[in-house]
Formats: sequence, C-alpha cells, structure tokens
Amino acid sequence: MSQYQAPVNDIYFNLFDVWQLNDYWQQQSQLKEQLDSDTAKAIIEEAAKICEQQLAPFSMQADQQGATLKDNNVTLPAHYKAAYQSLCEGGWTGLSGDVEYGGMGMPKALSMMVDEMLCSADIAFSLYPGLTAGACVALLQHANQDIKTTYLPKLYSGEWSATMCLTEAHAGTDLGIMRTKATPKDDGSYQINGSKIFITAGEHDLTSNIVHLVLAKLPDAPAGSRGISLFLVPKYLPNNKAQRNGITVGSIEHKMGINGSATCVLNFDNAQGYLIGKPHQGLACMFTMMNYERLSMGSQGLGAAERAYQNALSYAKDRLQGRATERDPSKAEPIIVHADVRRMLLDIKAMNEGGRTFATWVASLLDKAKYDDCQQSAAIANLLTPVTKAFMTDQGFAACVTAQQVFGGHGYIKEWGMEQLVRDARIAQIYEGTNGIQALDFMQRKVVADQGKVLSSLLTTIKDELTNALFTPSTVLIPYIIQVEQLLSAILKQDTESQNANAYDFLNLVSYVLYGYMWYKSCVALDDSKHSADFIEAKIKTANYFYLRILPKVAGYIAVLQQEPSVMIKIKNQQF
Repeated sequence: MSQYQAPVNDIYFNLFDVWQLNDYWQQQSQLKEQLDSDTAKAIIEEAAKICEQQLAPFSMQADQQGATLKDNNVTLPAHYKAAYQSLCEGGWTGLSGDVEYGGMGMPKALSMMVDEMLCSADIAFSLYPGLTAGACVALLQHANQDIKTTYLPKLYSGEWSATMCLTEAHAGTDLGIMRTKATPKDDGSYQINGSKIFITAGEHDLTSNIVHLVLAKLPDAPAGSRGISLFLVPKYLPNNKAQRNGITVGSIEHKMGINGSATCVLNFDNAQGYLIGKPHQGLACMFTMMNYERLSMGSQGLGAAERAYQNALSYAKDRLQGRATERDPSKAEPIIVHADVRRMLLDIKAMNEGGRTFATWVASLLDKAKYDDCQQSAAIANLLTPVTKAFMTDQGFAACVTAQQVFGGHGYIKEWGMEQLVRDARIAQIYEGTNGIQALDFMQRKVVADQGKVLSSLLTTIKDELTNALFTPSTVLIPYIIQVEQLLSAILKQDTESQNANAYDFLNLVSYVLYGYMWYKSCVALDDSKHSADFIEAKIKTANYFYLRILPKVAGYIAVLQQEPSVMIKIKNQQF
C-alpha cells in the first residue's frame, strides 16, 4: 500500500527561509492583514490532513474504480465527494481567488504548495479543483462584469467546476484548423456546435454545474489561429437549472493512468454560450488559463515524485536483500546499505528538493508581478513557465520510474502502488502541450523573440550572486553559466530550423543550471538557530551530491549543443 506524508517542513523551509516570503507578504497591503507565517502554516497543515487522510490512502481504490459513464452522466470514485466537500469547506477551491468574488486571495506561492500535496495524494482528483482555478484566472482577466459576478463566486466556492475545451480529433496543437463553430444569436449569446476530445473533468458528479471554456470560430473568422474566439458554455444555464444545455458526453477515454479523472469526448449541439474577451482573440484568453495549468503540471511531476521517493525510501529501509561487503556475510541487510540503491534515492531526493525550491521561486515571481506590478518578475516567470512544465514533469516521471526500480519486482505489481505512480505521472509530460512543444515555446517565444534579453539578464544576476558565494561547491556553476551565455549567443545566430533542433537540449541545459542555483539558495538559507543539525546536514549532503553527481550532466548538454544540428536536419522523411 502506497503511503504519503506531506513534506511540510521542507515547504516551510522554502517559503520562509529560502525565499523569505513572510517578510514579503508583510510588505503588501493586500496580504499583510490576512496572511502571516502562522496563517500560512495553518493552511498548509489543514490541506495536508485532507491529502494524507482523505485522498492518499484511497488513491489506489480510485484508480481501480475509475470514472464510469451511463446515460450521459459520469460517476466518480465514491470517496471523491467527501474529499471534495472538505476542500470546499476549507476554502481551498478558492485559495488564490479574488476576494471580491469570494476567493481567499492567497498568493500563488502558497497555493502552489497545496497543489503539490494534492498531486502527491491523488493526481486524478487534483485535476478537478485545478482546472477550476485555472478557468477562474482566465475569467477574472477577460470576462465582462456580469459573467464574473455570476460565475466566479460559484467556482471559487467549489459549488461549480470548470474545464477548458481545446482539442479536436483532427486538431491537437494546431488549433487553427479546429471546426467548432459559434453562431451569433439575437439575444447576444452564441450557438456552439462541434466536438472536443480529451476534456479533463468534462462530466462528473462532484458539482451541481460545470462551466466549459470552449474555443470556436465565428462565421467571419479569419483563417488559422487568428480566427479563434473563446466562449463560456455551462452545463446548466444559470437561469434554467432544470434543463441541460446542448452538451452530451460522447465517451470517456480509457487511459493509461489517472483513471479517477473523467477525460471526455464532449459534443456541443446548439449549446448556448457567451463570448469571453474580444472576437478572434480567444487563443490569447485561453493561454491565460493554459499557462496556469502548465505551472500545475510542474506540481504534478513534483507531487508524484515526492510520493514515489517516500515509498521507495521506506521500502529500502525495510527490505532485507543481499549483504554489504564490509558487513556480516551471514546476515541479510536492508537494501539501503547498497550504494546503487542510495544512488537512486539520492537522485530523486536531490531533484525533488531542488524542484520544490524552483516551484516556490516561480510562484513568488508571479506574486511579485501581481502585487508589485513588477514587469521584470513577470518576464522571468514567463521565461520559466515552459521550464516548469517540461523539466519538472520529465524529472517527475523519471523519479517514479527510478523509485519503481528500487522496489525491484514488487514495483511492477499493483499492490505496492508504484506502477500506478508511473502510469499517473506519465500524462503530465503530454497534456497542456507536449514537452517538445514546451521546448519550442521556450526557444522561440521566450528566448529568440527578445534576442535572449531576459535569459541573459537572469544568468548575469545569478553569476554575480555566485561570485561571492557562501557555499563553495556552487562556484562550479559559474563556468557553466559562462558557457551557457556563449551558447546562447551562438544559438541566436542560427536559422530557425537549427534553433528548433536544439530547443529540447537547450531547455534541459538551462534547467539543470537553474536547479544548481536553487541548491545554492537552499544552502545559504540554512541557519543553525532555526534548523536542526540533522536537517542542515541532510541539506548540505544532498546539495553536494547534486553538484558532484547530477550537475555534470550540464557538460554533456553543452557538448551536444556545441555541435551543428545538421545531422538531424539533413535526414529526410523517407530515410527514417
């Protein structure tokens, strides 16, 4: 049976010691009256209880029961309702929501930590409140006042939930070729007709209403992605709750994992909808939600990896198998005495803790962009969004596979829960834009678009900080940063096809360097007046492991990126 205990001490360490966010919160007029470190800890601890007691022990049961469709209604695992109601009663469904419409108004740095815990407990369950939160962000920024007043309070309270409907059977990433149509009506609403696939939380029995954000094209729409508009299409119209809107469930997908999540084919047949934002600008509106969800994907990767690590560590301490060469050869010992098992555990631990520091940093940048209107913070957060989505989900899946390996044969059978974590974590690398798409976004829209200005400035800032580093091993980062700067200059001179061929490796290169910076920030935040000797020793030793055994991967990426990508480019379709 897979267990989970929320890593609250490490969460507090990152919030209050590494990034000193309580000091920042007390400087903000919007936060200081309602939030301090004690309040934040209470929120984390109560959310942890729900995750540990109501979700994590039953995630295997949810996986086995799955979501079932009958007569256009989807039934979810039985315990989901009680757990969801607990979230609603505690205010977690509106944790970072606007207070004007009933949200709690908490910063992103706090809600992202709750997201991680929910993902550790049950990724499939986390998608229901997660998608609703993302939809609320889009509506808050782009909807008119009537829609905000009508829908946001219900969504923040958790009484209603939300989805985003982008993909069609013939149109995945290439949204410009979608066929869903929106026809204007005399009353100012629109008739929506078309089909969408892969709609997470598209139908379920957790809430009394489901609000779909649907991309569609108006009759006069320009060709391609410039002709996409965004519409709000509710399952039940607010003024007519007795009759369902023209939305039916074609099927629910039979998936590799996240079986407790209802992934639906939705058919819209003269469904009534309302325009969000301006005509033909729906993709920009939807990207507000999509970027929120991409950050949540990072939480999914980290959440799965944390639970995988905890269970692999526990198993390694208990499982008697083999004998260490320097010990009694007649007595079997726990497998954690073997160096290769410790290697696997340390690989996961180092990347998990670095990832948590990274996630807290990105969330804090978003908070500074919001509360201080800091354009520099917004620009860095924008740069790091594809890194959060791609690198953290790649590392999350790798961690689950590695943890499964620690279990040996027991990791491959269902009763230990490891194979479910591998299956559940796999999707995070795919949805909200595959990680290859994230790499292209990072390269073209985040780096090339401004000629490397934001990335170069960030690298310079980090390099200057490391020049006077208090933690000696972190100085190995400086030569790597210099090489990344040189590579950046060379990549900016390449043609687009060469840049795209280098995109994935370049994203990974930058990610490992930034994780190195995260470990530096963690080590300089250690204080023997605040932290136990064991905590400090564990952090220092894990940091040393990262710098000596993981960070050298940077050299490999540098070597690859110094080569011309011509071999890849010159191989034609017929040569595969």
